[in-house]
Amino acid sequence: MTTSATTTLAAAMRDGYKDYGMGDMAVRALDGVNVDIARSEFTAIMGPSGSGKSTLLHTLAGLDRLTHGQSSIGDIVITSLSEAQVTEVRRNNIGFVFQSFNLIPSLTARENITLPIDIAGKQVEQEWFDEIIDILGLGDRLTHLPAELSGGQQQRVAVARALVSRPEIIFADEPSGNLDSKSGAELLGFMRRAVKEFKQTIVMVTHDPTAAAYSDRILFLEDGQIVDEMREPTAEKVLDRMKQMGH
Repeated sequence: MTTSATTTLAAAMRDGYKDYGMGDMAVRALDGVNVDIARSEFTAIMGPSGSGKSTLLHTLAGLDRLTHGQSSIGDIVITSLSEAQVTEVRRNNIGFVFQSFNLIPSLTARENITLPIDIAGKQVEQEWFDEIIDILGLGDRLTHLPAELSGGQQQRVAVARALVSRPEIIFADEPSGNLDSKSGAELLGFMRRAVKEFKQTIVMVTHDPTAAAYSDRILFLEDGQIVDEMREPTAEKVLDRMKQMGH
């Protein structure tokens, strides 16, 4: 029996501290964060500029190391792993969607989507691939290069790439940040479906109350600490909460 079935957490952090710089110049980006990310939930992270949102995302995802504390993906404590081992965990367990689409210009949409699986030397699950492509409406775009796609289409390719290997967890940093409101709503609606229907786990950093309202739960960060959380958010409730945070 594998242990991964025993934990209901997709990711967690205990006593997370992150300092940038040294001595008098040191900036504390995370100040003793404890957080649990439940499986099959859509969690949004919000807070003022400089509150530590991206740092929290990056340290949870193993893109950056904590100064002190522990973070884990599923049952794997990544803070105690070597760089090479962390890279492997990211490749096998994590999907990423960034504001800049990070597509490779010389590869077609299909090649960009299957890239993580190709790198890992795995086979594409054709049925799953087809379902994602169908829902994201990319069927007639698979042979196109990124330059031949609109911003919304490029971001849908990036989301398909994150989903295609069925990762333990997907981290998204302002995924709708570069999209018009219609494309953004389509993207967020799809991410919500991925959680509800495919039991995917998504953690998203956003500053947009409308985007955050697609999530199941919002964590509010201020000065590197989680100061509040909200379940079943609406854009109005989020906006009210953000106003109290000195926006």
